[in-house]
Amino acid sequence: MAAVLDLVDVTVRRGSSLLLDRVSWLVEEDERWVVLGPNGAGKTTLLQLAAAQMHPTSGTVDVLGARMGKVDLSEIRSRIGVSSAGLVDRIPRDEVVRDVIVTASYGVYGRWKEQYDEVDHERASSLLVEVGINHLADRTFGTLSEGERKRVQIARALMVDPELLLLDEPAAGLDLGGREDLVSTLSTLAYDPDSPATVLVSHHVEEIPPGFTHVLMLRRGSVVAAGLLEQELTEANLSATFGMPLALDHADGRYAARRRTRRAV
Repeated sequence: MAAVLDLVDVTVRRGSSLLLDRVSWLVEEDERWVVLGPNGAGKTTLLQLAAAQMHPTSGTVDVLGARMGKVDLSEIRSRIGVSSAGLVDRIPRDEVVRDVIVTASYGVYGRWKEQYDEVDHERASSLLVEVGINHLADRTFGTLSEGERKRVQIARALMVDPELLLLDEPAAGLDLGGREDLVSTLSTLAYDPDSPATVLVSHHVEEIPPGFTHVLMLRRGSVVAAGLLEQELTEANLSATFGMPLALDHADGRYAARRRTRRAV
């Protein structure tokens, strides 16, 4: 199986701050990873490396078989689908949903004078169905709920038929219903063998969709644990990652965590 991401002894420094410390991580094309950690753990920095948006201070980063620092990064980026809060702010609020998605073919935000082939429109329509938002096709982006916008973002990220899909806290800001709808959508994608290798960044185990296979856990820029989800997502590793004693529950393919409290004697 081909490696989609291969980081070896990667360190990232910005001034006096150590953002990542000798991180090694291998993602293969049939894997779905969740990256867990508290604020300041290095998750965003790691995702920027995976998206070919930054270079490491030291160590090597191979993305889709290309060594960063040796190739044109724009070519790598065209093969990666990204959904993040930073990108959603660039989408015009008066843009029709079907155009929000199809414009990803040109890598632009806001339709202007581009000409799209029928195959582009057909793919956009199929993605609307795939992520469960076909009924929103003619709505404007600014009228959507937060959960609906998240799913539009995912459809847009998939529009370029990426080899790697990066999801930066896709459930952030959603209410319970919105989160559960999104988790269901991501679970369907995870189980689809034709879906690309996927990396989902989150603070919460409750947001891990069924079908995800691996977990990377970070604390203060270092790896606490990495590997198969069912083996590495343990109470001990989770407690070490978040710096407090945590109880972990697993039922019906979903996880839940809470702080472990001492019982009065």
